[in-house]
Parts: sequence; C-alpha cells; structure tokens
Amino acid sequence: MVESSEKRNNFKSSGKSLSWWQQFGGGMWSRLRKQLAAGPGLIKERRSGVLSFALSLSKGDELFPWRYASHIAVVLLIGLAILIGQWKTPKAELPPVRPDHWLTISWPRGGPSREMDNGYLIKAPVPHTTIPERPRLEVITYTVQSGDSVFGIAERFGISPQTIMWSNGRLEDNPDLLSVGQELVILPTSGVYHIVEEGDTLESIAQKYKVEVSAITEYEVNGLKEPYELTPGMALVIPGGEKPYIPKFVHRYTGPIPEDAARGTGNFVWPASGYITQKFWSHHRAIDIGAPKGTPVVASDSGFVVYAGWDDSGYGRMLLIDHGNGWHTLYAHLDVYLVDYEQSVAQGQQIGTIGQTGNTTGPHLHFEIWQGNSKRNPLLLLP
Repeated sequence: MVESSEKRNNFKSSGKSLSWWQQFGGGMWSRLRKQLAAGPGLIKERRSGVLSFALSLSKGDELFPWRYASHIAVVLLIGLAILIGQWKTPKAELPPVRPDHWLTISWPRGGPSREMDNGYLIKAPVPHTTIPERPRLEVITYTVQSGDSVFGIAERFGISPQTIMWSNGRLEDNPDLLSVGQELVILPTSGVYHIVEEGDTLESIAQKYKVEVSAITEYEVNGLKEPYELTPGMALVIPGGEKPYIPKFVHRYTGPIPEDAARGTGNFVWPASGYITQKFWSHHRAIDIGAPKGTPVVASDSGFVVYAGWDDSGYGRMLLIDHGNGWHTLYAHLDVYLVDYEQSVAQGQQIGTIGQTGNTTGPHLHFEIWQGNSKRNPLLLLP
C-alpha cells in the first residue's frame, strides 16, 4: 500500500495537469488507503457494505474516476430525457375568419378553384342547382299494368281518381272494369276531359262542370285564343271541374223464391279474409278484398242463390244471393263458385274462391250489399 501511495504522489508531481474529477478521485482514494493501512484487521471483520465495495475497487483504483464520471453522465442524460418529454410544444392557432373576408369563385377547366385568404387555403363552395318540378302541360296515355288500380294510378300522376274515371269511358260507371293492357287518358291536372259536341259553348260547359269560363280559356293546355271558337270533336281540359253523377239503373233477378229457402238474419259477416284494396265511394259502391287466388269466399248471410255464372259487364264469375228480407249480396271475380243456381246457403257456408276473372288487375273479391235497389256501404254493415 505504501508503494502504491508513492506512485500516486509521483504521478501528481510529474507536472501533468489533472482535471477536477481526477484530483477529487485521487484525493478520496488516498485518504481511504491511509485508513485501510492503519487498520487492516477491519477488512477481515467486515466484508459487506461500503468498505467491502471500496476494497474490491482498490485493486483497480486507476479506473474508478472514469466509471464515476460515466455514471454521472448517464444520470444526467436520463434527467434530460425526462425534461424533454415533459416539454410541450405550443400549438399554432389559425386566425378567425372575419365577416369582411371575401372569397372569389372562378371556374377554370378543372372545376371550382381554391383561393388563398390571408395565406390560408380555403375550399371553394360548389354550387348545387335544384330544379323545381314543373307541371305537366299535356295529356298523355298510360297502359294499365298488373296490380294497378284507379286509386294507385291517380296517386302516381298526382290527380284524383274521379279524373281518371271521367276521362276513360266505361270506368266512369265501374272502376272494376280496369283491365291489364288498357290504355288510359291521363290529364295533367284534376278535372274533367270534355269532348266538344254540336251546340256546346264555353258558358254551357263551364256551367255543366261548375267552373268559371276563365278556368277553361286561361288554361294553357287548351290553347284557346279569342274569339274562342269551339268546333265539334275538340278536346278540352276543365281544371277543377266535376262531372255530375248519373245513377245507372240495373235489373236484378225477380224470379220466385221457394218457401223453404233459407232467409237472412239481417246481420252480415265478412265474406273473405284479406286486405281492403278499395273502399266504398261515389263511383265504387262496393268494397274490394284483396287476397291470393283460391282464398275461400263464404256467404255473408243465409239466403237463396238467384244467379251463378259469368257476367259480361266485367264481373267475371259471380254469385248473387237473395236473403229474403229485402237484402241481396253480390260476389264477383270468383275463380270458382261452389254452389248452384236456386240453391239455399247458410251464413258462413263456403260458396266459392277468390279469383281474377272479368276485368281486374289482380285477385280480389268485389263485394256488394243491396237494400232494395240501393247499394249500401258494406263497411257500415259488417262487424
């Protein structure tokens, strides 16, 4: 230990300049060696703790200052990394757009341009043009498709069901006469389609359909110009006009009813299960029950079958039952009927099946209730 101390002293006096940490390390170890030399027995008694660690390092005392400096450097680097991680970069905020900022829109070949406002890129708005729906100014024709009804066609073209019926012959009496492939006249607005006859005047036409003369003359589709001359065969659209309803008289069976024939109770039951596809109204004095072909049809009340066969007016296969109390029920568009002419039937008895016979666009039951010569609304009489 003395020899080593002498070498250390010789190193200090060699004239070489030492850094502060070399001087600090050398002085600390010099004092430690003196203490160890003074009490060598202390090393043998305590082999743990700081003295054991110092003894192990005394064998390589020349390297300790370097190791000590490297440890300090590592600690400093870790602390620096922690400080950098906690350092927050300030966010750059864009200046608010003022109301007085204006954006110029140009239209080069490539589409809408993007202009710079105060150095910031702003996306130019893309104009969108909404084209309003324009009214149709012509009379067109429509070919009836499978599944069509007067109500459905009217809704599609934005006109009233009456307008379609008034403009298309047989439909005026019975909308069930609608058939697939039939061509219908479709007016551009709700009203009446009038074909001028000999002796017609604007005043008489306006009075008939309850409109002002100006409604006819000012309607662009009519193309009328003063002095407003009318010629037979000319077609006029009467906007807002209403065609007066003229009831059509029909003949029913008036043969004798057997004394033992079943008689009705006066209370009606639903003749079939399905959806109401058309209700009772002024030009359809019945209800339509839509259901798949073959759906059972039953007698709405007990009675006597006075007609079972084919009807050429558009009903197809139909049955007519006299209930013996002033009431009749009619069942049309049947696929088949299961009872015979002049047969008594009981309420709820199956009399046929729903079909698509006659003039119809889909399978359904056309059901009418008559009281004397008047057709009653079935929806008011059924449970």
